[in-house]
Amino acid sequence: MNRMLWVALPSLVLAGCNQATSPSANNAALDESVNAAVTEPAPAPVTDAMTYLAKAGAGDLFEIESSRAIADKTANAGIKAFAGMMIEDHTKSTARLKAAVREAGITAPAPALEPAQQQALDDIKTATGTAADSAYLDAQRTGHSEALALHSGYAVGGDTEQLKAAANEIAPVVQRHIDQLAKLTVAGQ
Repeated sequence: MNRMLWVALPSLVLAGCNQATSPSANNAALDESVNAAVTEPAPAPVTDAMTYLAKAGAGDLFEIESSRAIADKTANAGIKAFAGMMIEDHTKSTARLKAAVREAGITAPAPALEPAQQQALDDIKTATGTAADSAYLDAQRTGHSEALALHSGYAVGGDTEQLKAAANEIAPVVQRHIDQLAKLTVAGQ
C-alpha cells in the first residue's frame, strides 16, 4: 500500500494543480528542481604564497579605498565609523603581511584590485546617498566573506609558515568585521 501511494502521489499532485502529466512535462519539472538545488562548489583554499599575497593585498587595498570613498560621502554615522575601522584595520593587516613577507625572505607582488573590486569601487564612488551606502555595505559583505575564506584557508594549508601565522592573526579580525557588518543598515531599508 505504501508503494502504491508513492507511485500515485506525483499524478495526484499534478492533477490537483491542473498540470499535464506527460512524461516530458514531469522530466522538465524534475530537471528544474534538480538544477535549482545544485550550487557551485566552494573554491579550493589558496595554499601558495604568491596567490595568497596577491588576493590578500587586493582585498586590503579594496577595503581601504572603498572605505575612504564612502567616508567622504555618507551621512550614516554607523557606516562612517565602520569605514574608519576598515581603513585602520586593513592598513594594519597590510603591514602585518609585509612583515611576514620580510621574515620569509620572499618578494610580494604589488597590490592591485581585481576587476570585480574595481567595478565595486567605481559603483561606490559614483553612487549617491543611500545607494552609495548600499553599494558599500554589499561590497564589504562580499569582500569580507571572501577574505575570511582566504585567510582561514591559508592559515591551515598555506605553504609559507610566516604567512600562515599572519593569516591566522588576520582571520579573527575579518570575522569581527563580518559581525559588525551584520549590525549595519542603510537608512530607510
